[in-house]
Amino acid sequence: MKQKDPQKLSQFPKNKKGIIKGYDNEHLTMPTKIIEMGLLPETSFTILYQAPFNGPIYVEFGEEKSRIALREEEGDFIIVEESI
Repeated sequence: MKQKDPQKLSQFPKNKKGIIKGYDNEHLTMPTKIIEMGLLPETSFTILYQAPFNGPIYVEFGEEKSRIALREEEGDFIIVEESI
C-alpha cells in the first residue's frame, strides 16, 4: 500500500477532504491562532475557496463545520494529508 505524501494546507486542492497531520517544525514561531481556532492534528477539513493573488484560504473543519480564513503563510505552517 502506497503511503500518501504530506503536503501543506496552502497547497491542498479545493473541495477535497483532508486531515491535519501536524505542524511544520521549521517555523519556531507557531501562530497560536491556529491552535486556538481548533485546527488540531487529526481534524478533518475542506478548502472551500482561495482568494486570488495569494489571498486568504477559506477552510471548513471539524464536526461542527466551523469556518476560518487563514493567510497563505499560516497555511504553509500546517501539514496535511488527503483523506479517503
